[in-house]
Amino acid sequence: MAQLSPKVGIDCSDGRLDVHIYPLDLGFCVANDADGWRELDHRLAELQAHVVAVEASGGCERDIARFLTAQGYSVRQLDPFRVRQFAKAAGKLAKNDRIDAEIIALFVATLPTRPLVRHKHLERLAELVTARAQLLDMVTASQNQARRREDKMLCRLDARREKALQADIKLIDTRIADCIEATPELKAKNQIMRSMKGLGPVLAHTLLALLPELGQLTRKQIAALVGVAPFDDQSGKRLGMRYIQGGRPAIRSTLFMAALVAATHNPIFKTFRERLRQAGKKPKVAIVAVMRKMIVALNAMLRDSAQWRNLTDVA
Repeated sequence: MAQLSPKVGIDCSDGRLDVHIYPLDLGFCVANDADGWRELDHRLAELQAHVVAVEASGGCERDIARFLTAQGYSVRQLDPFRVRQFAKAAGKLAKNDRIDAEIIALFVATLPTRPLVRHKHLERLAELVTARAQLLDMVTASQNQARRREDKMLCRLDARREKALQADIKLIDTRIADCIEATPELKAKNQIMRSMKGLGPVLAHTLLALLPELGQLTRKQIAALVGVAPFDDQSGKRLGMRYIQGGRPAIRSTLFMAALVAATHNPIFKTFRERLRQAGKKPKVAIVAVMRKMIVALNAMLRDSAQWRNLTDVA
């Protein structure tokens, strides 16, 4: 009877929650505040609904997801891109808050999803790591703008802005280090990961904050979760090139930069990349393979609580 139990879809905005109950075809709105949450809890309890899905909406969904999790609901946080693609596949081309809530409910009723697991000790760290990445993007944008400047005043403004951003990044780095130092579990994991030559603090902190599953999954699962597992592209007699997709972009971009360093300074990964290049693999394919080997090795290290060892075959 589990498949017949009501599934709830919620479209979140700053001031309002649009709710749809599937398959009852019931929709309503509540305020996105404490009073609205209590009203929502009361109505869902009456309907005996247990599974509730929300989209990742830039933080609008955070408080209601925490409230519902605390109330004992099985909350699912969905990727907006997947939900939109699902809507198109279902022939739902129109888009508004009411329709979005209906699509979210239909999505969670149709496709397998995983319950949201709240890691309270990582929430502050994740916020800091995300803020650091955002500031780094701003630095890159500022540098790109300054490269073509001709007006001297604009050049001075660009330099001043970049200096301020770099100072803010250093402050966040200090706060991140203090946060990890104050938590024994994070401190131990950080020390294990940093024992890998070529892996710096930025990647270690990113993995701690944004990949809590590291050390708990199989090598194939962790590679797919990060987005470095190659997928087949075949149909009939056509044999397309395998390619990576999906995963968590914030982790993959940081891992890419770390893999460039590791493939130069870590003898294991350096030998591995050179062997792939000699076999005719393209440079980017070889680096992605290094990324996959690094994340698989880190997964094994945290699983076994073992520091890096220079083995010829890493986990």
